[in-house]
Amino acid sequence: MILAGDIGATKTNLALFEVKKGKLKNVFQDQFQSKKYEKFDDILALFEEQIPNIKIKAVCIGVAGAIIEQKCKTTNLPWDIDAEVLKERFKTSKVRLLNDLETTAYGMLYLKDEEFLELNSNARKTEGNIAVIAAGTGLGEAILHFDGKHFTPIGTEGGHSDFAPLTAQQDELLFWLRKRFPGHVSYERVVSGMGIYTIYEFLLESGFAKEPNEMKNLSLDADKSAMISQCAMQLKDPLCLETLRLFSEIYAAEAGNLALKYMSLGGVYIGGGIAPKILPFIKSEYFLNAFVSKGRFEELLRRVPLKVSLNQETALLGAVKFAYNKLL
Repeated sequence: MILAGDIGATKTNLALFEVKKGKLKNVFQDQFQSKKYEKFDDILALFEEQIPNIKIKAVCIGVAGAIIEQKCKTTNLPWDIDAEVLKERFKTSKVRLLNDLETTAYGMLYLKDEEFLELNSNARKTEGNIAVIAAGTGLGEAILHFDGKHFTPIGTEGGHSDFAPLTAQQDELLFWLRKRFPGHVSYERVVSGMGIYTIYEFLLESGFAKEPNEMKNLSLDADKSAMISQCAMQLKDPLCLETLRLFSEIYAAEAGNLALKYMSLGGVYIGGGIAPKILPFIKSEYFLNAFVSKGRFEELLRRVPLKVSLNQETALLGAVKFAYNKLL
């Protein structure tokens, strides 16, 4: 049996896979709300109660955080995860922790064509590196390095690099953000779930448009970013529409940055939970324009495949495939 996991700040997915005649079969899966638990061990204990007396041969878990010497202190959770502890717990040496974007990137290799939405109609299929970017609770970035025959996932913490504005409006946004985060303004501050609401606050304070009643009347524990998306998509509220337009513009620009940094001629794949929920904005002309607007390299980027993954379990798929291909 293989235990595969995807640990995020919002939710943790765990699944048990059986290997039969070279094929993987999902025999049990459960999801947990991450913030409800003090430590990852609490989730593992609950999961094991549901699968008693199962022998685990390999474990691969994608974690939202930097993996250093097979240990991780999660970025947006107070958890410490150690591969050596997991080896002892499951009595197997075949344990690997990966950054969650490494597993997402690896999972992209196994998606079917219909599980992608191509955004660039002029894309040309080319062998080469593939970049993966995913906005969700945070902003993850990874690379699939191509050596001529195989792809190797490489995790990064690129989402925490410095936010660089492209327009006069974004200049004003950065100036506003520096007052709130004087130490450092990263891309994750704006290209993430929390970033949507941050952009909304900036536009509201700058007097772009009036606040809709749906936002005024939200309870304190409500998902503000989700309501912004709802007001934009369903009610066509001007303030919320501009919030998602600006969010998408910055998201696309950073995807283009990633493509240049890694010469990702094989494509840029967009994962995470946000993009599929706001597809009209991701499919828009200004998204593609922001992606390719890189001066002398615009022509190159206009040929790069730009795809959205529609499969919300890509990271889990990547974890089990990595365990099967690399650990067993």
